[in-house]
Amino acid sequence: MAYTLSNGSLEIIINGGVYEKPVIQILGIQKIEQSGVNERFRLQVSDGKHFHSFAILATQLNNKVYSGELSLFSVVQINVFKTTLLRNTNKEERMIIILDILIIARGTEVGRRLGNPQLWTNASASAAPVPIPATPPPTASHASVSTTPKHLTDAASHASTDTKPNPLPSTASHACTSTTPKHSAGTSFNSTTVDSKLTIPIANLTPYQNKWCIKARVVNKTEIKSYKTAKTGKYFKVDLCDDSGEIGATAFNNECDKFYDKIESDKVYYISSCQIKTANKQFYKLNNDYEMIFKSDTLIAECFDNDSTLPTVKYDFLPISDIANKRPDTILDVIGVCKMASDLQEFTAKNTGRLLKKREVTLVDQSSAITLALWGNDAEKFDASTNPVIAVKGARLAEFNGSKSLSCLGSTMLRTNPDLPDAHRLRGWYDHGGASAELVNVSARVVGSSGGKTEWITFKEAETRRTGSLEKGDYYNLLGVLIYTFADNAVYKACPQDSCNRKVLDQENGLFRCEKCDREYTNFKYRLILGGTIADPTGDRKITAFNEVAESMLGKSAEEVGHLLENDKEEYGRLFDEINLKTFLFNLRSKAETYNNEQRVQTIVMSAQPINYKDANSRFVKSIKTLSGIQV
Repeated sequence: MAYTLSNGSLEIIINGGVYEKPVIQILGIQKIEQSGVNERFRLQVSDGKHFHSFAILATQLNNKVYSGELSLFSVVQINVFKTTLLRNTNKEERMIIILDILIIARGTEVGRRLGNPQLWTNASASAAPVPIPATPPPTASHASVSTTPKHLTDAASHASTDTKPNPLPSTASHACTSTTPKHSAGTSFNSTTVDSKLTIPIANLTPYQNKWCIKARVVNKTEIKSYKTAKTGKYFKVDLCDDSGEIGATAFNNECDKFYDKIESDKVYYISSCQIKTANKQFYKLNNDYEMIFKSDTLIAECFDNDSTLPTVKYDFLPISDIANKRPDTILDVIGVCKMASDLQEFTAKNTGRLLKKREVTLVDQSSAITLALWGNDAEKFDASTNPVIAVKGARLAEFNGSKSLSCLGSTMLRTNPDLPDAHRLRGWYDHGGASAELVNVSARVVGSSGGKTEWITFKEAETRRTGSLEKGDYYNLLGVLIYTFADNAVYKACPQDSCNRKVLDQENGLFRCEKCDREYTNFKYRLILGGTIADPTGDRKITAFNEVAESMLGKSAEEVGHLLENDKEEYGRLFDEINLKTFLFNLRSKAETYNNEQRVQTIVMSAQPINYKDANSRFVKSIKTLSGIQV
């Protein structure tokens, strides 16, 4: 059978040119390392015109040697390869790294050398290569150790696909590289210095790789945080993505100082030489089994390639109406228009004593509405004045008393008015009628109750509908004024355990006793239980708002309110006076309760949001038109 080799292809490749899928013959195979999974094979290859002795087989192809598919005189097609220049003293030699091949014919089928190939020589490869015997390779158990120079072994280690190289300057359009000195962190790269084919996908990273390079976009970067275990220190985290997936990376202490100012959110970087370890799924929310740790020799350099080649953030947007059916703590992506936003709230965390900043944003799409909690700088800097479109990646679904909402995590990525098809569609919908659309609010919805729809009703309508008659209660929205609040007994000292909110008894000896836990504590936590009266034009009703809802209404945390009660009663009273006569959009739950054999309806405030007057006016105009018989 006649076999046609790609005559002259080696000359083109060795000169740094491009030759797609050359067909060559194997004239020699020799093992150059003997250390388990690190063993490699060096090949002598021929195109029928020339032969070249500096070709290395990637380790994932070793099985073809062991199985006998690849042997002396085999004819193969090289599907994927790259080259690198080896510098040794005063000479240079180009090495071919073979990454993927197709076996056209086994050596036993060919049985001879094809053509009369001559050793390739030029100015950059004039030295005779290390002799490679033209005999079939020994089996793995009897293979001899090669005397190949160390620089050749090292270069092959850098170049194989299972141990990708660090960023090196390109010398050819076919992913060719040159072994120049390493770049320090922060050095800028572009497509003229690093070929994208040298990088590996994030999805291919494993702890078993020694050398690799990824090209990734920074999805999120946290602030520097401190930790205290056996030792104290600091760290920051980044979330990275490319077209194959995502992975998190953490920099501790020295590396935290070294890299923090060199990395910016939404920029693309070449990154190599990090530790890859199994991710702790208890704290790790990204879709990857591994995470990265920055080391002292980690290389990070910004990429300035053309936009079309840069990795993009991958979203899996869920319609807001579908969120109601998801389980709490689910991490999800959502996109919506900011219909309204609350004022910035500041309060102190119970466990850490840290000052927290929070702002609640109502997102809407064509299906529904939902509340999103922003924290920290995101909450402080957020501007809702233009009703921006917000794309949210990695928000956590929370549930409280049957009401579901979203909350940003440290790893959540927010993008305002992103250049995405979904964002453009939402902008057009909102600006052409969506702003006045009546939508189900998932954050006020309770699955399984009669309050599935969040229409606005009045107290008169609530009475007519006999709200509170269902076993689980009725949920509804109402636009009302808080006409009176009870400042007395609005705050109390509670058990410090997170799982218990029972009022504690002051033993007046520095200890506080919780009857439910049957324990005494040296401390306590403050809790709010706000009573008052809500009115609308049709009537009024007494209400109760518990801790988190009461905090949002008062604009202060329970700890702050308790501190005022103990230290500044005048300011404490003023706080409750200021909230009176404020208008809110209330989500209420009414349920019939029995006290002393007498049944009465108890109304609990599930949420209280500031009024979006534009939305409220649109609803009133629509109601007037309906009452006037005008079709809307």
